[in-house]
Amino acid sequence: MITMRQFRFFIIAAAALCLACSSNAAGKWTAPRTVYYLTEQQQQFPGFKAPPAMNSKEELADLAVVRDWNRKRTEGQCAEARAQAQAEYEEFFGDLSPFPSPLPAGAAVVFRRVKAESDWIDLKLKDRFNRPRPFLREPGLKHCLESIDGPSYPSGHAVISRVYALILSDLVPQRRAEFLARADEAALYRVISGVHYPSDIEAGKKLADAIYAKLLKSRVFGADMSALKGYLSGSPALAAK
Repeated sequence: MITMRQFRFFIIAAAALCLACSSNAAGKWTAPRTVYYLTEQQQQFPGFKAPPAMNSKEELADLAVVRDWNRKRTEGQCAEARAQAQAEYEEFFGDLSPFPSPLPAGAAVVFRRVKAESDWIDLKLKDRFNRPRPFLREPGLKHCLESIDGPSYPSGHAVISRVYALILSDLVPQRRAEFLARADEAALYRVISGVHYPSDIEAGKKLADAIYAKLLKSRVFGADMSALKGYLSGSPALAAK
């Protein structure tokens, strides 16, 4: 007989798979509704700050930064941005991961759960603010990704890379600066590639902090963090630090 916890596991795994298929097949960024860690009410952020108004001083400064990166970025930087296009744990932290390689299946499931829930929260805010991406705001700007769709604010990559970094920081506190720096780097690549403004990135980081604060109050998330700690045992990457 399938328990409720097992049923929820199957639902979240299917949702994560569905997310990967929909984003790859159509090039359109979508996310399924998930309530594994947080309730529908807890996923709401009604007071979240709106993006800069069109043609405001802040918005024009935002645009100037993207324009500058459009001019000076290298093909190597574009390649790095493309390598992180799906915003998966291994794309961001594969070479820094404190877990054994390959990533244990149970750990991968936890990171997929976190991503599915974070993606949904971010998508609802994107829909609320509906900010056009920089290359749509100013047609002379070019992005260097293979495909990109959906509104710009907040940056989903900034959200999930920082949430991952916060998880890793709690698991391996002595490497906190390293993990957060990698998340910052991943977020910056979105500006470099021309698909986000700096204010999208800052909003994504703030949203990540708010999401993680709520996750820490979740009993289910606490159980998954304990499971992740178990996967650290005997990890060469951890032992080397």
